[in-house]
Amino acid sequence: MSIIKDFADTKKIATRESYGQALAELGKEHPDLIVMDADLAGSTKTSTFRKEFPDRHINCGIAEANMMCIAAGLASCGKTVFASSFAMFATGRAFEQIRNTIAHTKVNVKVAASHAGISVGEDGATHQCCEDISLMRSIPNMVVINPCDDTEAKAAVKAAYEYEGPVYIRLGRLAVPVLLDENEYKFEIGKGVVLKEGSDVTIFATGLEVYEALLAAQKLEADGISAEVINIHTIKPIDEELVVKSLSKTKKGVTVEEHSVIGGLFSAVSEVTAKKLPTKLMAIGVEDQFGHSGPAKELIKEFGLDADSIYEKVKNFVNE
Repeated sequence: MSIIKDFADTKKIATRESYGQALAELGKEHPDLIVMDADLAGSTKTSTFRKEFPDRHINCGIAEANMMCIAAGLASCGKTVFASSFAMFATGRAFEQIRNTIAHTKVNVKVAASHAGISVGEDGATHQCCEDISLMRSIPNMVVINPCDDTEAKAAVKAAYEYEGPVYIRLGRLAVPVLLDENEYKFEIGKGVVLKEGSDVTIFATGLEVYEALLAAQKLEADGISAEVINIHTIKPIDEELVVKSLSKTKKGVTVEEHSVIGGLFSAVSEVTAKKLPTKLMAIGVEDQFGHSGPAKELIKEFGLDADSIYEKVKNFVNE
């Protein structure tokens, strides 16, 4: 059976909502689970966990650096801690503490950051973090996950809990289509997922761009271009074997991400191909610039990250 649901029968859920629900479910089974946030429980949806387990939820106030140190301390005492804030503040404001108190000591802290990317919308450039994946990828011992929908986000939270060591999970504000069938889909850290097979070009997508890439692939198919679509939910460690296998067949690759083209998925795939299979690649993402205020869907289109824009760029790339 297919792991993808019918496009025509797709509801929309923000992955931050999925995060809160997954934590509440985990809390029932695991008394060692502690959830923290930086005075943003309503926005990060850790409030869902707080309602069920108020004694295991800690509001650290607007002090992300301090929160990461507290999380590391609790983890060193045997707790599994999920620490949440907006991506800009979780990774930017607290980078040193994540690096030195969490990753260097390999404690069991999961940094779950919501409101990532330009889909934050009207909050503008100061809150639209398009550098978080790059920052977290650069830290030794850190796993980096960017789920594409509700099904994958819930599975990623569970997998992060079960994983021994630091994990970064990227979450979104915008409600996105639920693509994956929860009864059929199996999530595994470090393993990409082929959602559509193809022979002319490989589209590696992550996060909310997975849905847009699939829509673009349908349009390309109508033009006689067979695009393979691979969901790279784990940016680090990336699935090198799958990257090489697919590009060995298609000979051309495209990365699509709601993140800077510097340091994110494009960089991760490029590092693989440079070492193992030199291949012509094209990056679709946020160029070397800041975001700006505007409705999320309009910004996605303006930055060329919607299905129509991906379709046009990939078609031109294949026909070069």
